[in-house]
Amino acid sequence: MGVPLIGCSCPVCLSPSPFNKRLRSSALCTVGDKCFLIDCGPDFRSQALTHHIDRLDGVLFTHAHNDHTAGMEDLRIFNWRTDKALPCLLSIETADDIKRRYYYIFEPEGDEIYRKMLARFDLEYLVGDRGTLNFQGMPVGYFTYAQGGMRVNGFKLGNLAYVSDIRDYDESIFEELRGVDILVMSALRYSASHMHFSVDEAVAFSKKVGASHTWLMHVAHELDHDEANAYLPENIRMAYDGLELNFDINMSK
Repeated sequence: MGVPLIGCSCPVCLSPSPFNKRLRSSALCTVGDKCFLIDCGPDFRSQALTHHIDRLDGVLFTHAHNDHTAGMEDLRIFNWRTDKALPCLLSIETADDIKRRYYYIFEPEGDEIYRKMLARFDLEYLVGDRGTLNFQGMPVGYFTYAQGGMRVNGFKLGNLAYVSDIRDYDESIFEELRGVDILVMSALRYSASHMHFSVDEAVAFSKKVGASHTWLMHVAHELDHDEANAYLPENIRMAYDGLELNFDINMSK
């Protein structure tokens, strides 16, 4: 829901620290001369303005929940600038859900002028539960897990993995994460949840992956940034809005 939470007067929501101001989770990946977005939530417009995002070469969607897809309308500007559909990489299940909610984009009615005003997407589907592919010139590894019965995809970009909204998974996921040096993953709060990892569960998962550095994102208002960092192992830190990471990726694959 973002932090501060609407109507909340807890210490984190009232905190003046910029590290306790959290928009919905998303990531911008710059690879060579191309820019790729991972998830596009309801805060995308603000994020794009703050971080001066003026072009996109593609969008990768982890799953269909609103906090990861509700900014799709704001992607129209990239259609208008290029006069092309924006490539999107996602599962068939995620696409089907998005098509139901944004039916007026994918099954538009009205005249040509109206249709040109809508966002346009070129959907590329992930085949099976895991694999590798080349998405608009970028090698992408993908794997599947679940959250509350919903199919979710994690992505591996070189030595970095992006694992959002993980709850239920098969042990084979650690084969897919072999060689990951930088792990970005979700951890909602200290207490257990049927939808997300707790902090301790995320720490245990990170240790099993063997990542040198782990960043926790998708964090609720129960976690104060500095207090959580003091609790965490030294190689696991709290992510924050505007965090920049360098990762290695072999573009020749």
